[in-house]
Amino acid sequence: MNAVVVPGTIRDSLFLLAVVLEQQTELHPTEIMTDTGAYTDVIFGLFWLLGYRFSPRIADIGGARYWRVDTAADYGCLNGVARHRVNTNLIKENWDDMLRLAGSLKLGVVQATSIMRTLRVDDRPTKLAQAVAELGRIEKTIHSLTYIDDESKRRRTLTQLNRGEDRHKLARAVFHGKRGELRQRYREGQEDQLGALGLALNIIVLWNTLYINAALDQLRAEGFPVRPEDVARLSPLVFEHINLLGRYAFSVPETVQRGELRPLRNPSDSMEDVA
Repeated sequence: MNAVVVPGTIRDSLFLLAVVLEQQTELHPTEIMTDTGAYTDVIFGLFWLLGYRFSPRIADIGGARYWRVDTAADYGCLNGVARHRVNTNLIKENWDDMLRLAGSLKLGVVQATSIMRTLRVDDRPTKLAQAVAELGRIEKTIHSLTYIDDESKRRRTLTQLNRGEDRHKLARAVFHGKRGELRQRYREGQEDQLGALGLALNIIVLWNTLYINAALDQLRAEGFPVRPEDVARLSPLVFEHINLLGRYAFSVPETVQRGELRPLRNPSDSMEDVA
């Protein structure tokens, strides 16, 4: 698990873009799922320009605006919904600048969290910002319509969001001191704390994965049916069986040093014996 320190607010979804662009892993995400509170037309446009698919879960999707490119086009039952027209001329006039902006973000010349200062003058959006928003309205309309029509997309988005929430729940349980708040006043100190937290989470995920696989192998060996659809629902982010408080012993048993796993617990045994 990787963490990046970025400034941001709940409504300012640019921090999501910063996380994607500044993350130090070898992963190359293509689709970004978020909750309702983090989407704007400009964000849709920026993500599209950078080659990402922005897929937020929109709670008030029934009241969302839908945009069209051609006012004369016949969209059937959607004619009454798609009343707003995208200004394609504005996109065309600013296309080169939009590509330069995307290149600057990709190369790190411009930071994602400070991009709004580039796109605004006296709290008013520049022509470039308006063009990016017009482009984003096209992508947002396509996303909204497919989100309504495609059940598999809704399920995929919800599944990903639930996984993210499970990760945050585990992180809050591990980072129980000082109410789970970063108190360092400088960025390097916050990154050190997040790095240590990420290491602890990775250890728990690895430990859970090893023992979940061992438990599944044991069930198969005892003749219990193990269905792939049930295995797909298992998560290595569970922690109810892990004692996160108290004294910690870092001495490794000899059996573990040899690469062996601890004996699996019998489900009927008391949880008090669980470490």
